[in-house]
Amino acid sequence: MSDATSAAPRRSAPGATIRPHEAAHFGNLARDWWDPKGSSAMLHRLNPVRLAFLREAIDLHWAGDIEGAHPLAGKRALDVGCGAGLLAEALARLGAEVTGVDAAPQNISAARAHAAGGGLSIRYLSGELREHDLGKFDLVTAMEVLEHVGDKEVFLGLLEQHLDDDGLLVLSTPNRTPQSRLLMVGAAERLGFIPRGTHDWDDFVTPDELADLLAGAGLIMGEPRGIAWRPGKGLHLSDDLSLNYIVTARKR
Repeated sequence: MSDATSAAPRRSAPGATIRPHEAAHFGNLARDWWDPKGSSAMLHRLNPVRLAFLREAIDLHWAGDIEGAHPLAGKRALDVGCGAGLLAEALARLGAEVTGVDAAPQNISAARAHAAGGGLSIRYLSGELREHDLGKFDLVTAMEVLEHVGDKEVFLGLLEQHLDDDGLLVLSTPNRTPQSRLLMVGAAERLGFIPRGTHDWDDFVTPDELADLLAGAGLIMGEPRGIAWRPGKGLHLSDDLSLNYIVTARKR
């Protein structure tokens, strides 16, 4: 697969969250997003790890029934940077009324088709988040998105605006460390585990930086958990934050 970023300038308009070259890159992956052995195979491996963290966070935040199959019943969820719906469909199955927003129209088309095939009612929209009058949500997620957006302060401010006063925000993003440069940008893309051109290491955000960005948006960050990788175990939640981490946030 060709590198969709190579011919495009790495720019976005001031205050914009979408970078056109990023949207084009991920749009080119839409056709096999749902293939667990395709270009998005790593996301399929990552999704259960994110869901394990998310389920625990949901139960703790709303003091719900940890045995219940639908802990998000009666709640509205917004998945920003939803891709073709991998997480959005899981949120719907947990009982939420789900809206997914993505920069790439191709991803939204694939998401709508897959949801319809599975009998799921999910509202999908493409474009800048600020373009849509969506209101407030109980749960807002942005998984592996922050490293791809243009103006990170604006982006997090928009997430805060869409979060209900008692809502829960969950984000995951790579950490900017020597380990992530070596393994995620170097080895993983070179060996084909992640499509080439997916990451720019300089755009990775450390947990301390994210805490400051969230504070600037009026949000308090919870304790981050690492998403680590180990031979024989694969991706898993860990105290090691050096590659990737996932975290909650709430309004002050």
